[in-house]
Amino acid sequence: MVQHLIENNRRWSLEKTRVDPDFFSRLVRQQHPEYLWIGCSDSRVPANEIVNLDPGELFVHRNVANLAPQQDANYLSVLQYAVNVLKIKHVLVVGHYGCGGVRAAIESTDHGLIDHWLSPIRDVAHDHRHELEACDTQDKRVDRLCELNVIAQVRNVATNPIILNAWREGQPVAIHGWVYSIANGHVTDLNISVRNLADRERIFDI
Repeated sequence: MVQHLIENNRRWSLEKTRVDPDFFSRLVRQQHPEYLWIGCSDSRVPANEIVNLDPGELFVHRNVANLAPQQDANYLSVLQYAVNVLKIKHVLVVGHYGCGGVRAAIESTDHGLIDHWLSPIRDVAHDHRHELEACDTQDKRVDRLCELNVIAQVRNVATNPIILNAWREGQPVAIHGWVYSIANGHVTDLNISVRNLADRERIFDI
């Protein structure tokens, strides 16, 4: 039964209008978010809540392990709409520690179709295998790979033609890499932000 979800919706709607009577009328009139969130589908990582933004303030794309593959039409469509139509100013690539998709990518178990989707993470793990092998526990390896995966996806976004064209035309778009901790609710900035064409070159030195 899902009826309780509809009941939850009604209570949520009433509470929103009780606090702010014009809340929904504003949403109907406009959508002008400044941020695109590229995050994991994990149900414990609610994008708007983490950064305390209302609906309409954050454009969201989510998939398993927060990937930004250059060949994924779904992600590319979201990116193009966000940059070219919504004129967002910031792309937030947000992973999370303990990510099940990242863990699955380096397990020897066969996971079926998802293994194909996760193959870019295995490539990242291979490129950084010596660093990961130096971690003394599997959990630490997974968490470090979560960070490395975010860095790789920031690179993907920063080298995408949609972003490059925006920069060439003078449109301000910054790309940031964060990792969220489910354990304490805090976001960690990995300090790999890319803001323009000149800035982009250093991302390959990380």
